[in-house]
Amino acid sequence: MKIPAHHPTRVPHSSFADTLAAQEAQLAENPLMLRFRESRRALSKDPHRPLYHFVSPESSLNDPNGLCFWQGKWHLFYQAQPVGDDRTHWGHAVSDDLIHWRDLPYAIKPGPEERCFSGSILVEPDRAIAIYHGVGAGTMAATASDPLLLDWKKVGGKPVIPCPVMWQTNLGPDQLPGWQGNPAPKGALNLIYDPCIWKKGDSYYALTGGAMPHPPSGRRLRTPFLFRSRDLASWEYLHPFTEDDVFGLPGDDFGCPYFWPIGDRHILLHFSHMSGGHYLFGDYDTARDKFVAAQGGRFTFGPAHSGNVHAPSATPDGKGGVIAIFNVASAKPTPGWDQLMALPRRLTLIGRDELGQEPAGDIASLRQAHRRIGEMALPANREIVLDRVSGNAIELAAEIDTQGAQMIELNVLRSPGREEVTRIAFYRGRGFPDWIRGDGWTRYWESRDSLITLDTSYSSELPDAVSRAPETAPVYLAPEETLKIRIFIDRSVVEVFVNGRQCVAARVYPGRADSLGVSLRAQGAPARLLALDAWQMKSIYEGAESGSPAP
Repeated sequence: MKIPAHHPTRVPHSSFADTLAAQEAQLAENPLMLRFRESRRALSKDPHRPLYHFVSPESSLNDPNGLCFWQGKWHLFYQAQPVGDDRTHWGHAVSDDLIHWRDLPYAIKPGPEERCFSGSILVEPDRAIAIYHGVGAGTMAATASDPLLLDWKKVGGKPVIPCPVMWQTNLGPDQLPGWQGNPAPKGALNLIYDPCIWKKGDSYYALTGGAMPHPPSGRRLRTPFLFRSRDLASWEYLHPFTEDDVFGLPGDDFGCPYFWPIGDRHILLHFSHMSGGHYLFGDYDTARDKFVAAQGGRFTFGPAHSGNVHAPSATPDGKGGVIAIFNVASAKPTPGWDQLMALPRRLTLIGRDELGQEPAGDIASLRQAHRRIGEMALPANREIVLDRVSGNAIELAAEIDTQGAQMIELNVLRSPGREEVTRIAFYRGRGFPDWIRGDGWTRYWESRDSLITLDTSYSSELPDAVSRAPETAPVYLAPEETLKIRIFIDRSVVEVFVNGRQCVAARVYPGRADSLGVSLRAQGAPARLLALDAWQMKSIYEGAESGSPAP
């Protein structure tokens, strides 16, 4: 296999010291950091650019990569296309609290690979190990040990798992170059890509995304492939990793896998280029090096395009949970930038069969101008506009006793005449039943999921804002449980967390300056608002992008 010639990056490059104080002093006058600050100032004029969600300092942003905790700080890497060199590099930001992110220089740069695509980071006591997909080369590995992870060295200066060409389904193992150890899976459909890494005993394991064809239909089925190494440089192929996975869709693949312990089980987050973000959780059979799937679900509730939650990056939080962050795709041209990062989420295991999801990080540090709406009746079939609550960079937290209402609707980014509105609707007990939860027919009605819908159909009057079908996700509420909803609105993104168990998110692009309102509605029968808290949210950027939120 021909490995592409080394083409040095055209991004300004600096060598850095090996102490934190010296690195900080160098960064203060670093030419690239000065360029980033100027770019942030220029791009902050865009009314759809968020205040408290991370967005790249220049140009486009794609998948998050290598989220990790190193020497007391959180590090986020991401696919970036720098100004002056549109090949994908790993962008880099650092945070003390998972909310306020500070730009750092581009971390991993092309060569010998054509572009640096997605991967993950394993933190060891004395170093961080990055493993990622190098376009045109294969799986790459790199290490860093300096305080801010600024200096990365590629293992061997070449791919550690050269990328086999597997598009033709009739190739045999002897025709697939670059596989060491066991033969490659005959008939595999896709290239391997987007690896993650962990360590068990004295061995490193790499899980690469991919797919296998379903012989009768020809449709691909998501399949991650497992490799093992003692030294990061030489790897042997083992086998497809997942077992008993019946939770995907025909046509899915296994991009951006992240495999970590969660509670007393393991979770495998991943991305399908057809249907977006997914997860599996189950049991890691360490004797056979197999992951036995027990449950699965989605982070995206529609296709993988046009304003959706996209790919994950994840790392353990040290407390039995997993911190995950996703990019959210764009749905409108925004010159100079496009995608953004969702708020980080803390994923936990509820019992053995349910995933908990809550916003992570020091969100409270962003709050200002608090307003509270106390208990009030929500009459049937009448929209109640909350005159004291408005904004396009706000957090809302509400608790509602749904009573007999057929639907609870909470509208945000609402113009006075409803010309533009983003609709959030909750349908109690209108989802599928869970036969295990309901013990068969015994508690059939009580076992049904509720549904949360984020409808952006009328969010924008702008002709170039691409429509997305409503995101509708299941969420279980016990019969006497009240609806507890947290909504984060940040100019061009809305994220909705429900009872610590579900989240839906999408991009929005209101075109009217007066699309700031908030309203409530109970449909069919009355309900009761127990409380609603609202905060205006401060910018996470100092100086360069610290515009004030709308009132």
